Amino acid sequence: MTPRLKQKYNDEILPKLAAEFGEPNRLALPRLLKISINMGCKGAVENKGRVEAAAKDLAQICGQKPTIRKARVSVAGFKLREGMPIGVAVTLRRDHMWEFADRLINIVLPRIRDFRGVRTKLDGRGNYSLGLTDQAVFPEIDFDRIEFTQGMDITFVTSAGSDERGYFLLKELGMPFQQQTAKAGT
Repeated sequence: MTPRLKQKYNDEILPKLAAEFGEPNRLALPRLLKISINMGCKGAVENKGRVEAAAKDLAQICGQKPTIRKARVSVAGFKLREGMPIGVAVTLRRDHMWEFADRLINIVLPRIRDFRGVRTKLDGRGNYSLGLTDQAVFPEIDFDRIEFTQGMDITFVTSAGSDERGYFLLKELGMPFQQQTAKAGT
């Protein structure tokens, strides 16, 4: 079964993108390539259980087993040695990517307390990154079984090539960007 957001992209968003950018070739239109999720584990040097707990939570959230990231260099000030596990990461593609994006946009972001939208800053190539401070906003996580509160970085990688095209794609997918307000005195 095709994910709901992917179906919406194919049926509704592609024609809007073609009209907006005047591109008849649908393969040249911006599309979502992958979603990368990274959790750096604070305190992993002192407590090895933090990495396993983060891996378990991220696997529940994504439905895919994360890879454990290890330190590339030693840092004496942090008591960090090369090869020590310090975080976990997942790269979602295809249907897993569409399912996760749908849940994030429609369920998770509205559950954040005092949520007024995400920032509109893209990276210059049409990719967008956002950070969450707590994994408990995901409905898959049982709040009573959380061992450590852990934040995460989520990156939407697109084929847009420019911020304008990437912003239009993400806005049409339903990303709740902040409303631009006019500055006083201008």
